[in-house]
Amino acid sequence: MKTEEQYKALSVNEFTRVAEHYESKNAGIYNLCKKDYSDILEEIKKEPFQHLLDAGCGTAPILSLLTTEYPDKKFTGIDITPKMIAVAKAKKLPNATFVCGDCENLPFADESFDVIICSQSFHHYPNPQNFFSSVHRCLKPNGRLILRDMTMKIRPFHWFVNTIELPLLNRLGYGDVHCYNQEEIQTLCDKTRLTLERFEQRKKMRLHAIIRKKA
Repeated sequence: MKTEEQYKALSVNEFTRVAEHYESKNAGIYNLCKKDYSDILEEIKKEPFQHLLDAGCGTAPILSLLTTEYPDKKFTGIDITPKMIAVAKAKKLPNATFVCGDCENLPFADESFDVIICSQSFHHYPNPQNFFSSVHRCLKPNGRLILRDMTMKIRPFHWFVNTIELPLLNRLGYGDVHCYNQEEIQTLCDKTRLTLERFEQRKKMRLHAIIRKKA
């Protein structure tokens, strides 16, 4: 098993390679990430907010949509890969700030955000509990985490992906660490006093979770 630093180095190398064409039609497997955007936008519409954080923002495809739809709101994006942040900054999105940093140790003040989104980034985090702890600290009371990732209800399939498939991807230079089921997400919430309000497996094995910091 790799160390936390080795997993993070793999992720940085992986996304440095693809940063320039991450949002293009030639992005290969990363084009699948675009299928999450509409569900995230629909979820965001359900509650008012002032300041939103995109954890693992990449080149800011979601924030590009949000700054257009919500020109009066404030946005922050954070990503561990410097090249991804450089591409995001080059967009010069209004009301958006970008930080190169680690989502497992969010470098923001307590109770900074009304909502945090994390889309197809969570399975790259070697210490997910640290991320959940940072989310709890950085969310305002009654704030929510909108989490999108991959999940599997069938336990043998879940075991195969995490035990066989992801280690093989690591050997090919990908920084994937673990895909989570509902029980694992519930445990992460319980340990950080967050409430798992909703957990769904949607089409294409998509994890859709709403996680709340109670007021």
